[in-house]
Amino acid sequence: MDKMLYVAMSGAKETLLAQANANNNLANANTSGFLSDLNQFRSMPVFGNGHPTRVYAMDERPATNFEHGSLQHSGRDLDVAVKDGGWLAVQAADGNEAYSRRGDLRVDENGLLVTGNNLPVLGNGGPIAIPPYEKIDIGVDGTVSIKPQGATAEQLAVIDRIKLVAPQFGEMEKGDDGLFRLKGGGEAEADPDQRLVSGALVSSNVNVVNEMVDMIELSRRFELQVKMMKTAEESASAAASIVRPV
Repeated sequence: MDKMLYVAMSGAKETLLAQANANNNLANANTSGFLSDLNQFRSMPVFGNGHPTRVYAMDERPATNFEHGSLQHSGRDLDVAVKDGGWLAVQAADGNEAYSRRGDLRVDENGLLVTGNNLPVLGNGGPIAIPPYEKIDIGVDGTVSIKPQGATAEQLAVIDRIKLVAPQFGEMEKGDDGLFRLKGGGEAEADPDQRLVSGALVSSNVNVVNEMVDMIELSRRFELQVKMMKTAEESASAAASIVRPV
């Protein structure tokens, strides 16, 4: 009886984790550059003293869907979309280099070029600092140019160049912060062949219909596992009543 109860209990717990993964995908369906997480279940034996006669269900995120989102034209000057399999280099919260496809850029109050979630965009020598300007332009190769305050239209100044990288998908992994890094650590080399599309964003690659179907399936699976736990309890009570002295 304990086998039945343990399997149902672990299955219910892992189903809740799978639902959290699907919820996260749905919550980011409109987030620029977001890549959805894949999910799977598998059985794992419980190792310890004696033979592994017990198993439990395990939910895991085996990979990320690296399919490129669609190109959506926004008309905003600081919106950029990386073509094909490229990435923008950004500075993560821990200060290390990470990679993202989120291209809704802006200049913050400190004069830094940042993404929509306030991560500094990296250039040739670190975060890109923008001096006071009247107009800013980002070229197809990532070159950031400005028209300084008080300058004529012909007096453009090249500030820096956004670091664009294109490592192999198999070399990358997604962190809990939603950013990507090289599996072995370190930093990817800048790829001069990568190109940007100005005035556009890469959409999320989340398939809302598929995620909703998964949510319904997971909800039904959770209900079934709770019923199994209830059945195990009823069976244990019935067995106990049989051997109970009159």
